[in-house]
Amino acid sequence: MERHNRFWRVILLSPPFFVFGIFVIWPLLSSFYYSFTNWNGFDSNYDFVGIANFSKIVTDHLFLNAAINTTIWMVVAIVGPTLLGLFLALLLDSKIVGARLFKTIFYLPICLSAVIVGQIWIWIYQPDWGLLNTVISHVTGERIRFAWLAKPDTALYAVILAWCWQQTGLSMVIYLAGLTAIPEDLIEVCSIEGASRWQRISHVIVPLLTPSTVVVIALSVINSLKGFDILYIMTGGGPFNSSDTLAVHMYNESFRKYLMGYGSAVSVVLFLIALAIISLYFRQLKKVDRIYG
Repeated sequence: MERHNRFWRVILLSPPFFVFGIFVIWPLLSSFYYSFTNWNGFDSNYDFVGIANFSKIVTDHLFLNAAINTTIWMVVAIVGPTLLGLFLALLLDSKIVGARLFKTIFYLPICLSAVIVGQIWIWIYQPDWGLLNTVISHVTGERIRFAWLAKPDTALYAVILAWCWQQTGLSMVIYLAGLTAIPEDLIEVCSIEGASRWQRISHVIVPLLTPSTVVVIALSVINSLKGFDILYIMTGGGPFNSSDTLAVHMYNESFRKYLMGYGSAVSVVLFLIALAIISLYFRQLKKVDRIYG
């Protein structure tokens, strides 16, 4: 019987493993292989250059700029949705009128693709008739035609704002699920003991939401590392590489400059960074499981 079950496990799991190997494992191994070559993406003749591509990364100012932008992107893309999601969850959990409707509205952006979100915010940031400039013009009484996506000082943060708008709904839902696990009797006891709402939130609710916070941060990190499509749609890494992240830089080097070998080296570095972050996450997750499990 056990041999029969093992046979069917192999049969049923073989197709998905085959697809996973073709579309995930094989491209990953190919990236490692081509990172040691000067392949241009088309020519069948290329040379092995050893660690030359990785040596170039160290001295490439565009890579350094992309690394700094990626750091800014990750920090704000983690902190923003986490804090906003927690705030909305606490607000909606307080039984306000229309809470269900607001939950649907706030969660809706995460159901949209990044391409659609990017296009929506391109319209919002449009200099002449965009919503943001229109609102500012009505508030200040002056005609504002600021090009938010065309200015190096604001392009990256404008895209980050659009990203946070989309991702906050996911964080909110996770925190709402965590709030349902907190016993109401515990909150009532705190109220009876004279604890203010802020004290209940800071000393009771937020510490008990630590498992939810770990999940939110982990998803924010993973999603931010994959944040290529919205950046590419809204700015393409510009202007003047001011919103260029490692993912966008990898794409530009590989498919615009046809330096596939160097682009593969950048992808390897990005993969190792993601692997290190995910490893730290699993280590932290084990600690949380020991405490709250």
